[in-house]
Amino acid sequence: WQWLLVTMLSVCVHFPGLTESVIAAACSRVGQSVLHLDRRNYYAGNWASFTFNGLLSWIEEYKQKVQITESEQVWRSLIDEGEDVVPLSSVDSSISNLEVFCYARLALILLTTNTNEEHEVSEPEEEQHTSDISEPSQSQEEKDSQPISSPADPPVEVEKKITYQKLVKEGRRFNIDLVSKLMYSRGALVDLLIKSNVSRYAEFKNIGHILTCRNGKVEQVPCSRADVFASKQLTVVEKRMLMKFLTFCLDFEQHPEEYQDYTEKPFREFLKNKKLTENLQDFVLHSIAMVTQQTLTEEGLKATQHFLRCLGRYGNTPFLFPLYGLGEIPQCFCRMCAVFGGIYCLRHSVQCLVVDKASNKVKAVIDTRGQKISCSHFVVEDSYIRDEQRQSTAYRQISRAVLITDRSVLPSESDQQISLVTIPPLESSAPAVRMVELCSSSMTCMPGTYLVHLTCSSSGTAQEDLAPVVSELFHVSTIPGEEPSEVLWVMYFNMRDTSALDSSSYSLPSNVHVCTGPDGSLGSDCSIKLAESVFHHILPDEEFCPPAPNPEDIIYDGDGPQAEGPGFDESVNTEAEEEGAAHEKNPSTEPAEMDSVADTTPSSEE
Repeated sequence: WQWLLVTMLSVCVHFPGLTESVIAAACSRVGQSVLHLDRRNYYAGNWASFTFNGLLSWIEEYKQKVQITESEQVWRSLIDEGEDVVPLSSVDSSISNLEVFCYARLALILLTTNTNEEHEVSEPEEEQHTSDISEPSQSQEEKDSQPISSPADPPVEVEKKITYQKLVKEGRRFNIDLVSKLMYSRGALVDLLIKSNVSRYAEFKNIGHILTCRNGKVEQVPCSRADVFASKQLTVVEKRMLMKFLTFCLDFEQHPEEYQDYTEKPFREFLKNKKLTENLQDFVLHSIAMVTQQTLTEEGLKATQHFLRCLGRYGNTPFLFPLYGLGEIPQCFCRMCAVFGGIYCLRHSVQCLVVDKASNKVKAVIDTRGQKISCSHFVVEDSYIRDEQRQSTAYRQISRAVLITDRSVLPSESDQQISLVTIPPLESSAPAVRMVELCSSSMTCMPGTYLVHLTCSSSGTAQEDLAPVVSELFHVSTIPGEEPSEVLWVMYFNMRDTSALDSSSYSLPSNVHVCTGPDGSLGSDCSIKLAESVFHHILPDEEFCPPAPNPEDIIYDGDGPQAEGPGFDESVNTEAEEEGAAHEKNPSTEPAEMDSVADTTPSSEE
C-alpha cells in the first residue's frame, strides 16, 4: 500500500462485474496500471457464481444488510485546498424482494433389515404404503430363489429422495449464478474471448436443446434444417413454410419489398402476413427471435437472422455455456488483468472521490482505511452511485428464480443436456419467461439434480411473476403425505436493470465512468459494447483487448537462456493467482481454447 500512495494509477476500478473486469483487463493489457477494489469477499459482484453453501451465506448477508455510516472526519482531513469530495454509496440496493423456500425433506432415509423389521422410519406412514404398492409383486418361485438372510445382517440404507442435508453436504458441487445468460456463438462476448486469448482460461459446453412451452406441454423447437425435417410437431406443410421463412430471414435486407410495409408494425403482424400458422408464429417469435409481442418487424428480423447465423459454429444450437457457471467469465478477465500487472483487493472499498475543482476531474480516491490513492480515471458500477448524483432513475427490474430440481423439464435419452426453454406469457399482461436448465455435466449442480434459472422483466415481485410458472412446469408439494416435490429448493429475487442509463444520467466528473449491471437479455452484448466504449473514452488511441501472447511465443531478452514452452504456461497461471485473480476451481490443466475449435463442431461433451 505504501507503493500505491506514491504511484499514479491510470485506472481505479470499483466492483468487478463483467463490464468492469473487461475494462480492467483491456487497460492492463496495453500497459496501464490498474487497481481493482471490491467491498465484497468474492469476485464478479452480481455476475458471481456461488456454491450452495456460499449462496446460503450470501442470503444471510442480504437479510442482515445494514448501511455503514462513514466517519466524515477520516477523509475531511485528507482534502487539500482546491479539492472537493463526491461520496459513494456504502450499501448495495440492486437486489430486492428475496424469498427462499425449501421443499426438500429434512430426512428421507428408510432403514430396514432383510427380516423386514423397521428400525427407523422418517417418512410418513402413508408414503410407506404408497412405496410398497408401487413395487412389483414377486411370485412364490422368485421369493424362494432369493437367499435367506440372517436377522443379524446389518441394515440396508435406501435413499428415496434427495434431502436438504444432502444438498448442504454436496454444496461444493453447485455453482449457482445470480444472473442467467448464455453466449451466442457469434456474439460480442465470444468474439472478444477469441480475440483476446482469454478463452484459454475457461471451458465451454454447447446448449443441447431449445424448447418451448405451449398449452402446458414442453416441446423441442426446430431451428436448424435437420431439426425442421426431423420434427414430429410440425406437419409437412408447416415444415416447408418454416424453411422458406428462415431462408428469407438469412438475407432479408436483400428483399426490402417483402417487409417495408411492416417496418413500423409489430413482428407478429408480419408473421401473420407471411401466412405462418399459430404454431410457427410462437416458435419464431418466442424461441428463435426471442422478442416480445411489441417488437417491431425489422428488429424481429434482425434477431432471427442473428440466431440463424450462430447455428453450427460450435454445435446444433447457437449457444454456449461456460463450465462452472457464468461467474467464470469475469474471473477470466480478472486473471488476464492480473497477469499484466493489475492489483486486486477484496473486502476493500472506496468511500469518496477527490475532485479537482479547477478541472472538475477526479484526481484521487479515499478508501475505507483512510488512504488517499491518486488515479487518472475511476470506473464504478451503478449501485455505488448515490441518488443525489443521478439525473435519472428510469431503471427497470428483472425477476429471477433459481431452482434445484430432481428431474428435467423434458426427460430425454440423455440426462446431460443443457436446455433453453421459452415460456410464452401465461396472461396477456404478463411477460414471457426464459428458462435455462443446467445438468450436472455443466459443473453447476450435483449428480441427480438440475439447476434451473428463470428470468423475466418484472411486473411485480419475482415470486409473483415466476411462482405460477414454477407451479405449471413442476410439481411442488407442501402437504405431508403427498407425492414428494420435484422442486427441492427455490429462491426468488428482483435485480435492478440499469442498462437503459448512459453517461448523461449522472452528475459526475468526466473521468468517472459508470457501468450498468446485468441486463435482462439472454446474451452479454450490451456489457461488452459498454466496456469497449468506456475503454476508448479512457484510451482513444489504443486497441481494445489485443491478443495476449501465447506462452510458447514469449521470448525474454537478457543474458540467460530464453524462456519458452509449456513450463511458462504454468507460471502464467501461478502468477495470476498470486496477483489476486482467484480461481478456486481448476477444471483442467489445459483448458480448451475457443479459437482452436472455431471452425469445427465439437461433440456435446466438448
